[in-house]
Amino acid sequence: MSTESVYTLRPGSSPLLISMPHVGSEIPADQQARYQARALQSEDTDWHLERLYGEIAAELGASLIVPRYSRYLIDLNRPPEDTPMYPGASNTELCPTRFFSGEPLYREGQAPDAAEKLRRREAYWRPYHEALQGELDRLKAEHGYALLFDAHSIKSELPWLFEGKLWDLNLGTADGRSCDAAITQRLGEVLAAQSGYSQVVNGRFKGGHITRHYGQPALGQHAVQLEMCWSCYMQEDGSFAYDEARAAQVQPLLRQLLQALLAWRPAA
Repeated sequence: MSTESVYTLRPGSSPLLISMPHVGSEIPADQQARYQARALQSEDTDWHLERLYGEIAAELGASLIVPRYSRYLIDLNRPPEDTPMYPGASNTELCPTRFFSGEPLYREGQAPDAAEKLRRREAYWRPYHEALQGELDRLKAEHGYALLFDAHSIKSELPWLFEGKLWDLNLGTADGRSCDAAITQRLGEVLAAQSGYSQVVNGRFKGGHITRHYGQPALGQHAVQLEMCWSCYMQEDGSFAYDEARAAQVQPLLRQLLQALLAWRPAA
């Protein structure tokens, strides 16, 4: 296992890399005074995904990369130039300034300026992405291609970001551009074949920067994103508690999705 100050990388033996860019919850001590007190709880974290996927990833020989720091410091799933992912909708920035509920993250006058944003990009964003691409390159050298699964989770109702209740499972392949068409079809069929969870392919969440940037089928890199509602595996009551029973119900489906992804082979 390779550990750097801003991320942990566990190399695997299969062509699959699982990225969890929003599981970090730490805010550096020298930045904490900038934030509203509420922000120090990092409520918009993709909670417990390492626990949810960890055993499955190990069984399948998948590589795993996870960050240390909160998305409130810098959002690893946003482009470095900070262009909106979803034009016309509420978007969080490279250095977010609002909670998912819409209120300001920072104390008055304490939001990062251009120099601070650049510092964060170089200190936190760039090392994660260099490691991610480096691992994809290793997998391609070993297997001839690489598969990237970008794992996310979110509260099921967030009016600032979307109307009503989100689908339980939201598969994104950038409208089919980030992977071979057969991958989108295979994973979509796995989701459609079950009735325990609502699901959609390329709906509200089509994949963020990681899926769109690293999903380059012509280069032998195929990427998908799964945005999952917290309600599938944890409590949404503000306790952020992992729910063993709910997790045990959804894990077989997650395993099936990852197995279907690994079963794909590029055309000869």
